[in-house]
Amino acid sequence: MQQANAQTGDLYTLQLPSKLESITALENLIEEIADKYQIGEDTFGNMMTCLNEAVINAIIHGNKQDPAKKVIVNVDVDSKRAIWTITDEGKGFDYVHLADPTAPENLENLSGRGVFIIKHLADQCVFNDAGNEVELLFKI
Repeated sequence: MQQANAQTGDLYTLQLPSKLESITALENLIEEIADKYQIGEDTFGNMMTCLNEAVINAIIHGNKQDPAKKVIVNVDVDSKRAIWTITDEGKGFDYVHLADPTAPENLENLSGRGVFIIKHLADQCVFNDAGNEVELLFKI
């Protein structure tokens, strides 16, 4: 993990192999940042949920669990906000035309809720045009 101190806050980077065990390193970083910046329980829970969803989606759907491919997690954090960027090496996806997980025909599906959850729990959620990078903003 790289860390650069700046007057405005801290920058952190994780390069995770595309395997589900990589989630542990992500969770450790979230906890470290939450402790350092005294992030409240609600924001911490939302951050943990959203970032787990985003990184698991990147590992499974983006990089197809190919351990040779990386998921890059960057966070720029200060006392007011944390901006997380998650990027995978996949082709991306059409995040505009996703099925509505709250529609009656989708309620019993076992997947398809991740982006919906992320959009509702993060203060801001922006995908790049390809759909292989998402930026999540959390107010502290």
